[in-house]
Amino acid sequence: MKEAVGAAGVFRARGEAMIEAKGTVLNRREFLRLAGIGGACAAASSPFLSGRLGRLLTGAGVAEAAGASPLARNAPEARYYVSTLAPAGVCASCHGDASDLDVSYRHTSRAVKCFLCANECDIPDGARGLCRARENVGGVLKTLVYGRPAAIHVDPIEKKPFYHFLPGTTAFSIGTAGCPLRCEFCQNWELSSAAPEEIEGEEVTPGAIVRAALRRGAPTIAFTYNEPTVFFEYLADISREGRKEGLRHVLVSSGYMNPEPLEEMCGFLDAIKIDLKGYDEEFYRKVCGGELGPVLRSIRGAARRGVHLEIVNLVVPTLNDSPERLRELCRWVAGETGPDTPVHFTRFHPDYRMLNLPPTPVSTLERAWEIAREEGLRYPYVGNVPDHPGNNTYCPSCGGKAIERIGFHTIGVRVDEEGRCAACGAPIAGVWK
Repeated sequence: MKEAVGAAGVFRARGEAMIEAKGTVLNRREFLRLAGIGGACAAASSPFLSGRLGRLLTGAGVAEAAGASPLARNAPEARYYVSTLAPAGVCASCHGDASDLDVSYRHTSRAVKCFLCANECDIPDGARGLCRARENVGGVLKTLVYGRPAAIHVDPIEKKPFYHFLPGTTAFSIGTAGCPLRCEFCQNWELSSAAPEEIEGEEVTPGAIVRAALRRGAPTIAFTYNEPTVFFEYLADISREGRKEGLRHVLVSSGYMNPEPLEEMCGFLDAIKIDLKGYDEEFYRKVCGGELGPVLRSIRGAARRGVHLEIVNLVVPTLNDSPERLRELCRWVAGETGPDTPVHFTRFHPDYRMLNLPPTPVSTLERAWEIAREEGLRYPYVGNVPDHPGNNTYCPSCGGKAIERIGFHTIGVRVDEEGRCAACGAPIAGVWK
């Protein structure tokens, strides 16, 4: 679902004050003007950014750098990595079964291996991982996006999309630069493909994010826009601060993280939306630059932890839209996470490097909706088609409209705080209070 916000939607203290005074959500141009950073906006939309994309996306592995970058020198240390500088006994972290290795060996290099996402990048000194958000500085992995939000908006929670989590409320939404995947259809590519240096602005502490969300009356903070896993340390600290104030926290993710970080995130998140981009290994490798297995693993992990889970499948014409693949996807979700998992079949619109394909026919989305029902899923949706009946939530017991929507806006909720249908009293899965 398109949730683009622009690469230079930078949060700054002066801009925050202006927003609070104005009392409305500003568009990108007005926000940047009030914050006094119009030059950053111009730079982000200049040919320089477009010209960088080819250089950024053609390299495999990591990009070499001559010593630590200025941004990395004072950046905080990242988590979920191992360094060749670590004491003996960590060989198995990189080499698997270390029983036949000489544990007395000492590396002369200062390489690190990152375990945050499924790429598990081996990063030489002075280089970055595929996400561009983490840099090796002399054997210490630094996070370059901590306290550096690239976009902040107040959105309807339905825009994430969460349809069964506090419907009709708002989410204070933040994202940074960077992503471990390379999806050719990415609709937030200005952020996901950017390097942290391209995002200008002052540091924003976790406490400042929480206070801003409270001032805007948003009950939820959403980590979104780019892949939030790359700013794991930042979102973890925001969530811990926000919980003290009674806020909820949701993750909008590709699901391309490793099990240990996901397990930790499930301890402080209230809901997770994962993009299951297709039930096809080749599609993931050729179109997304990743693998299907880690995403399925993350969906299982979130479901096992009992965190509220919703799934989005962007249906791309000719690439992942065959009835057979859609049926396999629905059957897998029903079997692995249960029939109450909401699944959104979302309309593709040409963007980024995939401008040659047409928008998804609505009939294809309707067929996906029908297949989901046939496979036992109780809450399928037709996404990115405003006013479509498939945008509503229907009670699986009586068939009545439990929640009625127009676009991203809820116009009628017939579910009580205990999650019961107002018409028949049957339970409706979700988080309602």
